[in-house]
Amino acid sequence: MHISNEYLYEEDKKNYLPTFKRFPLAFIKGKGTRLWDADGKEYIDMLAGIAVNNLGHCHPKVVSAIQAQAAELIHISNFFVSPPQVALSKLLVDLTHLKHVFLTNSGAESVEGAIKVARKYASKHNKGGEIISMVNSFHGRTLATIATGQKKYQQGFAPIPAGFSQVAFNDLEALKAVINDQTAAVILEPVQGEGGIIPANEQYLQGVRKLCDDNNVLLIFDEIQTGVGRTGKMFAKDHFNVQPDIMTLAKGLGGGMPVGAFLCNEKVGNAIDYGDHGTTFGGNPLASAAALATLKAILEEGLVERSLEKGEWIMKTVRSWASIHPMIKEVRGLGMMIGIQLDRPAAPIVKALLDDGIIVNGTAESVIRLVPPLNISDEDIEKVLGKLKSLIELTEKNEKSKI
Repeated sequence: MHISNEYLYEEDKKNYLPTFKRFPLAFIKGKGTRLWDADGKEYIDMLAGIAVNNLGHCHPKVVSAIQAQAAELIHISNFFVSPPQVALSKLLVDLTHLKHVFLTNSGAESVEGAIKVARKYASKHNKGGEIISMVNSFHGRTLATIATGQKKYQQGFAPIPAGFSQVAFNDLEALKAVINDQTAAVILEPVQGEGGIIPANEQYLQGVRKLCDDNNVLLIFDEIQTGVGRTGKMFAKDHFNVQPDIMTLAKGLGGGMPVGAFLCNEKVGNAIDYGDHGTTFGGNPLASAAALATLKAILEEGLVERSLEKGEWIMKTVRSWASIHPMIKEVRGLGMMIGIQLDRPAAPIVKALLDDGIIVNGTAESVIRLVPPLNISDEDIEKVLGKLKSLIELTEKNEKSKI
């Protein structure tokens, strides 16, 4: 039987819950920034599994770490410790300058854990358990994480868990107006990802930190998409000189393996008792080995600094087109987390690029999101920019010819 894109796409539709509006493509091999589909077509991957493959596909150091660990020990349970988990925990604590880490399997699970420990801290300090999140945020798809997120993800899933409210992002006065003794924590993304690649203002974040301190409210940074070198610092918090009480990680942490984490400072850790939280798979030897190899490779190969330089180059280049191409309204981002705001839906541009062998995605309806591997070559960046510019020129030319 010949395995093709069409065959796999049609077979998938017979069995998989129809929650994803998939492209009719099946990828079977990846190396670096390249992917190959079942029909043999090659692509440059500028999406990196949605900011997951920060080292690209099948990085040799991550592959060998997974292979070696799989031959030794895959899973035990968290009644016991393992060398990879111990080493990963120490490295994460050292890198974040937080005190404790809890290893999970995913981003949503990391946020759920962060909410739980924040509420436990609040209960020990005779405070309410309300969580304030930001308009246009995205923290996951579980019931508690859709309660912190956009209304469109809540439709049809009532009753939504209680104890959650939202305020405008980058608006300190809006937060001041609602924070009170019922508030346990404020959660935000230093750069909103699904909301359209919208960075926080430094002054705003520092104001949020002070407001939380003044009210004994915990500050949670969701760094699931922004962490692990993506923004040109190891964590986006380091751009703003603001230290959260709790931080969530996932996506880029495992080089493609499902692994997440949340970290907290000492005062939060002191509120936690044995049995307050748990996980079966979180931090198992295989996932920990992958995450450890990923972090080490990013540090050893200088990819954090590279992310900042290359990201600024991409943004500067696309911004230079805006004066002659009105369909580009704005270019936003930090490091290799870039959003190109269009004056129209992004989907047709995403599809045209895909047909041309370049994978990007659209977010917030009209934003092209670029989150490529941090080790993408200059040549691949130039190819992508060239094809994107040609496509924009062609689109605008066709529009003019219709007038």
